[in-house]
Amino acid sequence: MSYSPSKGMTPGPGEELPPLPPDFLIERPRRLRRTPAIRRLVRETNLTRDDLILPLFVVEGSGVRDEVKSMPGVYRESVDRIVETCMQAEQLGIPGVILFGVPKKKDPEGHAAWSPDGIVQRALEKIERSVPNILRIADLCFCEYTDHGHCGVLTPEGDVDNDATLENLELQAVALADAGAQIVAPSGMMDGMVASIRAALDETHHVNTTILSYAVKYSSGFYGPFRDAADSAPAFGDRNTYQMDPANGREALKEAAIDIDQGADMLMVKPALPYLDIVRRVKDKFDVPVCAYQVSGEYAMLKAAAKNGWLDEERVMRESLTCIKRAGADFILTYYAREMAKLLKA
Repeated sequence: MSYSPSKGMTPGPGEELPPLPPDFLIERPRRLRRTPAIRRLVRETNLTRDDLILPLFVVEGSGVRDEVKSMPGVYRESVDRIVETCMQAEQLGIPGVILFGVPKKKDPEGHAAWSPDGIVQRALEKIERSVPNILRIADLCFCEYTDHGHCGVLTPEGDVDNDATLENLELQAVALADAGAQIVAPSGMMDGMVASIRAALDETHHVNTTILSYAVKYSSGFYGPFRDAADSAPAFGDRNTYQMDPANGREALKEAAIDIDQGADMLMVKPALPYLDIVRRVKDKFDVPVCAYQVSGEYAMLKAAAKNGWLDEERVMRESLTCIKRAGADFILTYYAREMAKLLKA
């Protein structure tokens, strides 16, 4: 009689199988990995097109489509081109987009953020008319609109004035909702921002406008390429006084709880891959939809490594997005949305 781990025991002529040796009675999870069909059958996490939201950068002009050098495959586009991109996204089965504005004129308070003729407002109106079935999310912040690059009104000392900024956030939220935003996503990490925005929306009869709060936004080094795209790098200092310390986890749960109490409908964790533990903790703690933002630096480093032949881009793209979903994200903001959607079945 012979035995091998792969083939088991083979009795000779007239022989019976003896009892299995004790060391043979071991768990064999590799049985569930033997073929692609088995792996697919028992897969715990399945990424779909419904999990993807595409970030877009809107600029002034017509016919503009300029690639962001630090983010290959990502473009700053004028309103007409943004509409074309939304049409393509819809055809790929991507459920929604989030818009970031890059205005031509900036000032200390970021007045273009709430102007009825603002760049994002015009894009929202055009998208609603031309691609009505795609979900329209608008980022709600001032770093792209202020000439100093900080996320609000500054005090004489150069710090962000929290309460003065809340008043402007209310104006911006209402302007974006008026223009057709179905979801507003406040990202400035101001204290009390969700309560102020919810009150302003309700008072102007935008009671059905959803708030996706960047409740857990870390002061991260992974935002660099985004600042190239949005022209939003701080002219001085940093954002450590309002964005979260990367070393903190309990604080994330506190921030999320505050925003839910103030009326947030959904929560965001940003960045994604360096903070998968936070995504999981937020998802386990709160019974609301949770999303994660695979930010520009995460995207750019995968692109750079793939360009140098160090990584298989398609494989790591799929792996990274699947891991974000496995950690608990109900949906993911990612610059890979179109590339990933092409690989996924509806």
